[in-house]
Amino acid sequence: MDIKLNYLKRGKGPALVLLHGNDENSAYFTPQIDYFSQNYTVYAIDTRGHGKSPRGSAPFTIEQFSKDLKCFFETAHIKSANILGFSDGGNTALTFAANHPELVKKLVICGANLNPLGLKKEFMISLKLEYYLIYINSLITQKSKRKREMLELMLKQPNITPDVLKKIKAPVLVIAGTDDLIYEEHTQFIAKNIPNARLEFIQGDHYIISKKYEIFNDTVNRFLSAP
Repeated sequence: MDIKLNYLKRGKGPALVLLHGNDENSAYFTPQIDYFSQNYTVYAIDTRGHGKSPRGSAPFTIEQFSKDLKCFFETAHIKSANILGFSDGGNTALTFAANHPELVKKLVICGANLNPLGLKKEFMISLKLEYYLIYINSLITQKSKRKREMLELMLKQPNITPDVLKKIKAPVLVIAGTDDLIYEEHTQFIAKNIPNARLEFIQGDHYIISKKYEIFNDTVNRFLSAP
């Protein structure tokens, strides 16, 4: 691994790894860190190129983020963990759980998608417009280059097939908002193709983790604490 990931560790108990979304950082999970650290050892990670984690020279892809997570497990001496992934973090979690099923106890994904076609049309249009506007500047400034990479991550990634989902062995809770930027049928398709998955929708948009954190935390806690 060409970089060292920045992370926050808090609490005691079974390991719970938190993976944030695109252009965010571990601080996005503040309500979850406060809540789950009462019963879990929470690891809130800054993904490569996000927060205080360096960009490094490796590819800026979901697959690479999964590889980074594997290295993190090794360096942090985590033998297995529960994982909660939001948006791009959910995409990373799906990839990781398929590639390393022995490392995942239970998996929660929120607002994840298998490919860019899972994003609603109006959101994709705004993404493409922002990308075209920033592309020229990205050839000149580092700040714009970073933003272009973030946008490309959503426009071109991930590329997860149903066959990949079928490799996931852990119990999985698939969550999305009722007014998410992911198509509802796409979220249903994800849950349907994971062998041991259940699906729940929470009233709200893509950002129910922060906007509806009380009901979100309670939903996740019931899933994690169940036998």
